[in-house]
Amino acid sequence: MVHKIPKDLKSALTHGGMARKTWEDITPLARNEWICWIESAKKKETRERRIVVGLDKLRKGMRRPCCWAGCPHRQRYR
Repeated sequence: MVHKIPKDLKSALTHGGMARKTWEDITPLARNEWICWIESAKKKETRERRIVVGLDKLRKGMRRPCCWAGCPHRQRYR
């Protein structure tokens, strides 16, 4: 199951250049990881920072968020 992309991330990716190209190339599971990583932020400032950092990492070709436990929803689909 692919998570629905949040509006703020979708908007950022629209203008993301290389980040968008990487996004389009990654698997649905990898997209879920990015979406969950961003949505797991408790503060608005953290969420905004994660989008900026995420776009930078995607631009550099990183396919998944680093040093994060992973999408908690993944356990349910096994």
